Amino acid sequence: MRFEGTSAYVATDDLKVAVNAAIALERPLLVKGEPGTGKSVLAIEVAKALGAPMLEWHVKSTTKAQQGLYEYDAVSRLRDSQLGDERVKDIRNYIKRGKLWDAFVADERPVLLIDEIDKADIEFPNDLLLELDRMEFFVYETGETVKARRRPIVIITSNNEKELPDAFLRRCFFHYIRFPDPDTMNAIVEVHYPGIKQRLVSEALRLFYEIRDVPGIKKKPSTSELLDWLKLLMVEDIGPETLRERDPKKLIPPLHGALLKNEQDVHLFERLAFMGRREGR
Repeated sequence: MRFEGTSAYVATDDLKVAVNAAIALERPLLVKGEPGTGKSVLAIEVAKALGAPMLEWHVKSTTKAQQGLYEYDAVSRLRDSQLGDERVKDIRNYIKRGKLWDAFVADERPVLLIDEIDKADIEFPNDLLLELDRMEFFVYETGETVKARRRPIVIITSNNEKELPDAFLRRCFFHYIRFPDPDTMNAIVEVHYPGIKQRLVSEALRLFYEIRDVPGIKKKPSTSELLDWLKLLMVEDIGPETLRERDPKKLIPPLHGALLKNEQDVHLFERLAFMGRREGR
């Protein structure tokens, strides 16, 4: 099983090496990078490329590691027992499988995405160490041990919101997705918008990278935001000539709401435009 990229996902050589190394080592692949650089989509494309089933576990701030294994609904069982429901005789009726359980018992080797693991409590990664290492866990309510039929391909994403424990990192193969350079970004744009006018893309990319390089910008626009912006430029029929204008009064790019996502950055560009007008007098 080797990942060579897909027609819908532009994977750099080092990313393909990382994916294939994690598959060969049977280790989770920990992927970090700026938001919007395609970390979560990577798992979906790996599953497509390998023809493997896809399982997604999206982590929230309230998510507990146990939920990935299973959850026992004692409240429902108590209520059913009071109502005389026959289901209470089998405790398995009140055990809900988690995504790890589903991955362990899948008929085919699946791809399991554990998305944004850094959103959860700091103990969350540590609580998964044993299960990810041994690929098994014990169900106390039924007394059974669930073992993986085959090791799933585990892809874990992180936005670096908090540090992950060293013990967890030791068990992973790590890859940082660098922000795409202009050539790679051009290829990504072509995948999403085949046949798009290259003059428009050229001017849009130039302006996009200039915005990212502005000193003091709080949130740099991401790949997904660039794609949204390009779509709007095409819908509104805004040509490359408009993007090329150097009028200081129009320093903020057209439809900038797709790129600038907080008031501090908008005010920053407004101040730069004001300074540009003063210098132009």
